[in-house]
Amino acid sequence: MTSPVTIKSNAKINLALRITERLDNGYHVISTLFQEIDFHDDILFSESKTFHFSSNKKDLPVDSTNLCVAAYEKIRPFRKKDNEYEIHLVKRIPAGAGLGGGSSNAAAVLKFLNEKWAVGFNEDRLEKLALELGCDVPFFIRGGTQGGDGLGEQLTLLDFPSHYVVLLVMPAIHISTAWAYKNFSLTNKKNRYKFASLFNNDVINWQLFENCFESVVFQSYPEIGKIKTKLLQEGAVYSGLSGSGSTMVGIFEEKEKAMNAMGSFENIPTHISLPAR
Repeated sequence: MTSPVTIKSNAKINLALRITERLDNGYHVISTLFQEIDFHDDILFSESKTFHFSSNKKDLPVDSTNLCVAAYEKIRPFRKKDNEYEIHLVKRIPAGAGLGGGSSNAAAVLKFLNEKWAVGFNEDRLEKLALELGCDVPFFIRGGTQGGDGLGEQLTLLDFPSHYVVLLVMPAIHISTAWAYKNFSLTNKKNRYKFASLFNNDVINWQLFENCFESVVFQSYPEIGKIKTKLLQEGAVYSGLSGSGSTMVGIFEEKEKAMNAMGSFENIPTHISLPAR
């Protein structure tokens, strides 16, 4: 077995998220601003005779309900080489935190194997394959900053200013995306974002940013709402939920302010990140 190749699998935050309507099939239409950040899991690939998946988190499933395994099985029929890989996932991104860890892992597996198995898919084709794994997975094929419409899969690459620091405050609360959507009231729906309105040249209009899921999450988990209030008190220019939670994001213009704010969350895991390009 060859020495493993380690790939970073970055998290994402939703800098803004609106729900615009609910379809007849029960799915919700969203308008969101995805931002890749440098907080990441590691995925180790070792060439092998047989496929095997493992993780440092022993409670993670190792069958196709795990998105790493599902991604492996999804791209495997298109391979041009016969070798297999052992995959070891080192998780840092918490589950149910709105940071897209599983989706990022799936996209990282697709991109790695697309190259190593000489599949030869371009990014458009990889995004279509990624969509079969989940609505957030296509974003991670290109990453960076993208607007997401529809179910989140209608993506627009954006040249968004990146001169800010991200403080993640990650309480140990697992929030099911299905639960959040089920409990969202359509009375709180909004029109889709005009992404260009969120920033003008190098100036970000943070007052236009919001996350519609806060109306659901803060009611059931008021302690998460208190984190938002504290981040704003500590000087964040914006604070909002990422995805359907439970991570609260504080946006700071200076790292020193973010570091000071981090010190006020002694009993909650935190991490300072930067936008990834």
